[in-house]
Amino acid sequence: MNNRQLLRYSRHILLPEIDISGQEKLLKTHVLIIGAGGLGSPAALYLAASGIGKLTICDGDTVDLTNLQRQIVHPSSAIGLSKTESAQHTLSRLNPEINVISYPNHVKEADLQQLVAVSDAVIDASDNFATRHSINKACVALQKPLISGAAVRFEAQVSVFDLRLQHSPCYHCLYPLHGESEDMPCAIMGIFSPLVGIIGSIQAAETLKILLNIGKTLNGRLLLLDGLTMNWRTIKLKKDPFCELCQLN
Repeated sequence: MNNRQLLRYSRHILLPEIDISGQEKLLKTHVLIIGAGGLGSPAALYLAASGIGKLTICDGDTVDLTNLQRQIVHPSSAIGLSKTESAQHTLSRLNPEINVISYPNHVKEADLQQLVAVSDAVIDASDNFATRHSINKACVALQKPLISGAAVRFEAQVSVFDLRLQHSPCYHCLYPLHGESEDMPCAIMGIFSPLVGIIGSIQAAETLKILLNIGKTLNGRLLLLDGLTMNWRTIKLKKDPFCELCQLN
């Protein structure tokens, strides 16, 4: 690292769990973020500020006025732009030393295989079960750590599926495709603005811990938050021995 980087990341370097070697490792990592909305915004901002060397942001939507209440990576001037282009501009201004790649499309399974393969960790900040299952499928096949979050109304959840580990459950173990899961979009149900900031920040923290191999991640645990009471619940997760997806890999 040069002198400017030593100053920029000095508060990380002061932490013995990270130190110079850890920060140098972060500068060489590549994180894939699916979704540049409420969850993807804080996750991307903190990862960019933390010095992740390469961020790929995927989202096929454009910035709308209704997004600005919670999607903090997008300024009012970005209305009408693709979300990935808007995020790229914001993140590059925040930290011009990192490489931010814009992928302005709704990802398909074939695309995910290629995108996940070249990433060190994957953040699922999408807003529908079909996409979440596609992301999980690619991460299981390629044994990549998946950091998953979701939020609607005043309720949210976050977990890690570290698919590098043989005993780790996957997203399909928690929510089988044949289950009763039903999408509840924010456009219909509403969303408490700070809630996505909380969960997206946790996703960023868990990603950094995974990349640095420090602490204890949320792998095998599902955190549930009630934003009205600020009560947290933890549910332990185990690999489903009958999970169709895990059995295939």
